[in-house]
Amino acid sequence: MIVLWTDGLIFILVLAIAVSITLMLRKPHFKRPLAKITQSKTGMVSLVVLLCFAGIGLLDSVHYKDSKTQDIISLLDHFARPLTERSEKTYSAPFSAYLYSKEMIIGEDGLEKWDYPRLKYGGAHLNNPEQEKWPDILSKAATGFGKGVVLALLLYLIFWMICGRKLAESFRPATKAALLTLFLVISLFYMLAYLSHWYHVLGTDKVGEDVFYQTLKSIRTGLVIGTLTTLMMLPLAIGFGIMAGFFRGWVDDVIQFVYTTLNSIPGVLLIAASILMVQVYMANHAEQFTSVLVRADMRLLFLCLILGVTSWTGLCRMLRAETLKLREMEFVQAAESLGVTRPTILIRHILPNVMHIVLISVVLDFSSLVLAEAVLSYINIGVDPTTYSWGNMINGARLEMARDPVVWWSLSAAFLFMFTLVLAANLFADTVRNAFDPRRAEHG
Repeated sequence: MIVLWTDGLIFILVLAIAVSITLMLRKPHFKRPLAKITQSKTGMVSLVVLLCFAGIGLLDSVHYKDSKTQDIISLLDHFARPLTERSEKTYSAPFSAYLYSKEMIIGEDGLEKWDYPRLKYGGAHLNNPEQEKWPDILSKAATGFGKGVVLALLLYLIFWMICGRKLAESFRPATKAALLTLFLVISLFYMLAYLSHWYHVLGTDKVGEDVFYQTLKSIRTGLVIGTLTTLMMLPLAIGFGIMAGFFRGWVDDVIQFVYTTLNSIPGVLLIAASILMVQVYMANHAEQFTSVLVRADMRLLFLCLILGVTSWTGLCRMLRAETLKLREMEFVQAAESLGVTRPTILIRHILPNVMHIVLISVVLDFSSLVLAEAVLSYINIGVDPTTYSWGNMINGARLEMARDPVVWWSLSAAFLFMFTLVLAANLFADTVRNAFDPRRAEHG
């Protein structure tokens, strides 16, 4: 097993989230908003979608060296090996049995003609694609969906046996909606995976690589940008924000000067300069980056670090303002009067009372960071060009929009997956914000 830098940080973050949820469940003032989230149909459905994306991202974060090719691959690469081994010559449309551009081919009569060549893998089992393709697609889609239904029911049966009937009887409408969403996601995904054995369900790109495989691989990049950037940002925002609001004086002046100065620097220029510095370092120390995957992973890590350094100022301002208010509250004044040390006050009284702002900001910022990766990759200062990402897919597809006929499926696939992830994140963020809003709590 090979652990990349981003792999280790991802699993550390997963562990931290699990520990944080466990600790929050023990606090009475956190139980109410968490229970409110579980009662929201929109929140639970969006959470299921986010967890499905996270599951694919975690599969793509477990790397090891393939014994046959000696390449570093992930568990997702292992399960999607048929997609990686079935590359075509160039573009082909979704569910097509022919290339997207005409070539000189030799017909059955032995004469050359200008026509669309048959694909090497997509629809190769069809003798007459014009008549057989769509009935075959519908038949295989029904078969794949049926197998997905059986798999979903089997998982539900296992869940029932483990959790017991008591938990099942306490199911709320939101929980039932979440289970129905999970049931549909499993069935539809299994159907697409089943169809991908015979067709390129989302077509192929310029070099004949399956676009469905590219979109699945891009999920990890989007999640890494959204989550690891947050991991880099939180210590700076929480530490400086609380210190500025609590100590005030010269400490507050210095911290305000730092984030005001940082905000005055154009973020794109700072990111571009930092990425160029990383590229120069890797070029001068090539012996430390012997694999293309390691080089791409290091650039992705530094991009998360740079985005984290440039995006902590907004949360820092909010925490400073909230700490200024909490500092004058009676329980904090009483603790100071009783001789409680300032570090203890910060940890026991200030930090727990600003965590709702931190939680809301983290969930809201996630979607903007996912979109930031697409924009930065579009202008070539984002992730490495060899890294699968929605931004790279959009950047590679933008020139193909001028073709006649238009190659639309790469751009559409990246847009669809990114739209689904960001929409689910925004809906879940709204649910979290409503649950942790104290004004809503006062009004029941």
